[in-house]
Amino acid sequence: MMKISTRVNYGLRLMVQLAVRQGHGFVFLKDIARREGISVKYLSQIMIPLRASGLVLSSRGIKGGYVLASAPSAITVRQVIEALEGAIATVRPRERPRQCETAEAVTRAIWDTLGHVIVTTLDALTLEQLVESYRAQQQREMEYQI
Repeated sequence: MMKISTRVNYGLRLMVQLAVRQGHGFVFLKDIARREGISVKYLSQIMIPLRASGLVLSSRGIKGGYVLASAPSAITVRQVIEALEGAIATVRPRERPRQCETAEAVTRAIWDTLGHVIVTTLDALTLEQLVESYRAQQQREMEYQI
């Protein structure tokens, strides 16, 4: 099982909520916090690197809040993850290469391949696709309740 940090999980949920409301003006963190069941304080900490990376814009004042800086179709899951956690790497690069008398070269090839697949997948997945899944899930839940 691959472990995803709470920060990334909540950050993606935050970005999906912003994407769902894209085009409807600025959104307050307290509204997203209520919908997602996440503390406003934690979301505000997550918002700092998202703003710094240019994925989110903010505005102060009575009509202030947060919006995506680009269309949901232009923001990838990889961009969100890297804004929150840094570059994606499956293994740390060696400080100084040595002749390989161990199986290190073989295992490194596995991790490099896996890293490439992960990055390619995350680059191909946009917030727009996550919004489509979110809306489909909401529709299924409404149909189930009827």
